Amino acid sequence: MTVAREEELYEPVKAFLEGQGYAVKAEVRGCDLVARRGTEPPVIVELKKAFNLALLLQGVDRLAMSEQVYLAFAAPVRAATWRRDRRSVLKLCRRLGLGLLMVHPEMALVEPLLDPLPYQPRLNRKRQALLLKEFAQRVGDPNTGGQTRRPIVTAYRQNALRCAALLHRQGPTKAALISSGTGVGTAGALLRNDVYGWFLRVERGIYDLSAKGRAALVLYADVLRELDGARPQTKSRRRAG
Repeated sequence: MTVAREEELYEPVKAFLEGQGYAVKAEVRGCDLVARRGTEPPVIVELKKAFNLALLLQGVDRLAMSEQVYLAFAAPVRAATWRRDRRSVLKLCRRLGLGLLMVHPEMALVEPLLDPLPYQPRLNRKRQALLLKEFAQRVGDPNTGGQTRRPIVTAYRQNALRCAALLHRQGPTKAALISSGTGVGTAGALLRNDVYGWFLRVERGIYDLSAKGRAALVLYADVLRELDGARPQTKSRRRAG
């Protein structure tokens, strides 16, 4: 059901809070809805027909008046879109310390999605370590932020390009010689896994370049020029990308 006006959300939210023992009043000092229960801190609710940036900005502003701020919005008509975005929306609101209420006006139903709590971010040390490792191992800056025309050049892809370039020069070669010739300590696994489809196994332990690999040398010619003479940072195992 499409909501025509924000006012349609007010009565369901008011009834929801009154059912929990709150006294509710509308339009108090610029807030769409303010609720009180005894001597507890005030609860502020901002209403919008849809979850959007304007609702977020209002909610953040209201945090100056109360730590209990909820954003209320009408249940999206396109449920599939909401299912796709739900996790990210909840994560964002949690980070901002905002609560979230989804309103179904046709049923006079309020669905609480998130209560406001002070956000205490926890550092994911594994993800940070992978970030720092990739930054250290990648040669130069071969990508442009926001690029979409070709796959992102990772340290793993750079090593695959090193192997491809050697095979282009020398033809079918043993994996051990590719490893020593490129400085890529994990060349054997890289060739076996063949994540990008660039390599052909001619016989046991010997590899050649596929048509897809030859095309990659053209696509990434600028990256190869930057890699020329630059040895891999380490011989540690790298993730594909």
